[in-house]
Amino acid sequence: MFSTIFQFTLQNLFFFALHLEPGGAFPKQLSKKEEQECLDEIEAGDECARNKLIVHNLRLVAFIVRKNYSDSKEQDDLISIGTIGLIKAAETFKQSKNISFSTYASKCIDKCILTAGTLKCTCLHTCKSA
Repeated sequence: MFSTIFQFTLQNLFFFALHLEPGGAFPKQLSKKEEQECLDEIEAGDECARNKLIVHNLRLVAFIVRKNYSDSKEQDDLISIGTIGLIKAAETFKQSKNISFSTYASKCIDKCILTAGTLKCTCLHTCKSA
């Protein structure tokens, strides 16, 4: 039992260590002004601004996973999948739609997690029925 708890703790610590700042937390969310500057630079094709927007919204992914999937044993996997949704949001966001980036990203993150869950269930069902 101790080894299972120890292994679980190490897995979670390792995953979060990849995304944490040296101070031990996700990077702070961008201010409205900084976010707007990033979005303008992204529309101009700046890859660094896109990466900055993604990194500073990782906290949003973790929040959504903890809020909606708190009982899941695969939270680290869900955060990884949610991060893919965040990347898609950063690539497809249009300022002309009059919606905030975080609202749009939240929908993309949820959709990506739900799609992955559906694919996993479909795959498991197919494997069990074969």
